[in-house]
Amino acid sequence: METDTLAAGGVDTISSMAMLGKTALSLLFIVALILALSYLLRRLNRSGGSGRQLLRQVASTSLGPRERVVVVEFNGTWLVLGVGGGQVNKLHETPADPELAASGQAGQFARQLAGRLQGGDSAAATGKQP
Repeated sequence: METDTLAAGGVDTISSMAMLGKTALSLLFIVALILALSYLLRRLNRSGGSGRQLLRQVASTSLGPRERVVVVEFNGTWLVLGVGGGQVNKLHETPADPELAASGQAGQFARQLAGRLQGGDSAAATGKQP
């Protein structure tokens, strides 16, 4: 009878170890699944999903420690935005020029605009074209 009790105790120990092993494997599988899904989501979000971005930053330049002028392309239109002090103001709007963006001249446009804004040019201040 004593051997039956020992044998039953050994079976209980083996079955509880097997159950613990199954639980650990299930937990590892769930953690691996979560990591794989998060990696996939990051990859999909980085590519833009549909392949065409609705909003694209063309150029940006700093005017001070908290102020920037940003040129953003939205739906075939370039928006020149003043960003600073917790607010965004539209400074100018013009049709997008894909040749200018491809040639790298958009950065030059941003530098010229920033220079005029910093220099206090009267044409830039009044919004009139020279």
